[in-house]
Amino acid sequence: MKRIVSVLAVLVMALGLMCGCAKDDTAKTDSEYVKDKGTLVVGITNFAPMDYKDENGEWIGFDADMAKAFAESLGVKAEFKVIDWNYKINELNDKGIDCVWNGMTIGDEVLAGMEVSNAYCKNAQVVVLKNADAEKYTTLESVKELDFVVEAGSAGKKTAEANGFNFREAETQADTLLEGSSGTSQASIIDLLMAGAMIGEGTDYDDLTYTVALTEEEYGVGFRKGSDLAAKLNDFFKSSYADGSMTELANKYGVQESIIAQ
Repeated sequence: MKRIVSVLAVLVMALGLMCGCAKDDTAKTDSEYVKDKGTLVVGITNFAPMDYKDENGEWIGFDADMAKAFAESLGVKAEFKVIDWNYKINELNDKGIDCVWNGMTIGDEVLAGMEVSNAYCKNAQVVVLKNADAEKYTTLESVKELDFVVEAGSAGKKTAEANGFNFREAETQADTLLEGSSGTSQASIIDLLMAGAMIGEGTDYDDLTYTVALTEEEYGVGFRKGSDLAAKLNDFFKSSYADGSMTELANKYGVQESIIAQ
């Protein structure tokens, strides 16, 4: 009998220790979690001029460079992970990533599923098509007859749905441009900032242009719901705007006209 009581006591103590450890881990703030592992994992897609690779395979861009600077302010390193944009909230909740920092439009779905930073950049969804067709499609009414390709899970898709456009989905915004240039789609809907960087004279898509702006929107950075990192990033935005480093990076990547004062 004494042996049984002793065994039970040991089991109770073990369970108590396990519960205590779980409780301690759960009690960690997001910033503590990130500092303990030494990395801020940033969920992205290939999206110039915000996140894209240079000739050495390093992730650069306005968002990428800001993420690196923010990570440094936390005493950790930024690590970039390409994600399926449809599952960005799942990636956060499963701790596959620590934030979504990729020209993300602030909308109802994002606000419901994430802790979102203050807006830092203005944007719009624009219609992209062949230069030869530009003069025919300059109004909302005229573009309704086009067949579009849009990025799955994107603001472009939501815009197409809201306007009742005919569309199908591609994996990334870059893929939609490739289809437009090759002629497999008539038009696409992408972010204005991406259009400014990736189409037109001097780019790989000099046969494409944009015409109609369909929305006005703002970008924010998303963290896990309830994360303290959003407030820390807001403070970082304020300081980097005040000391001019945000504007310096914006000028470097040609997005200075879109920056929102902090």
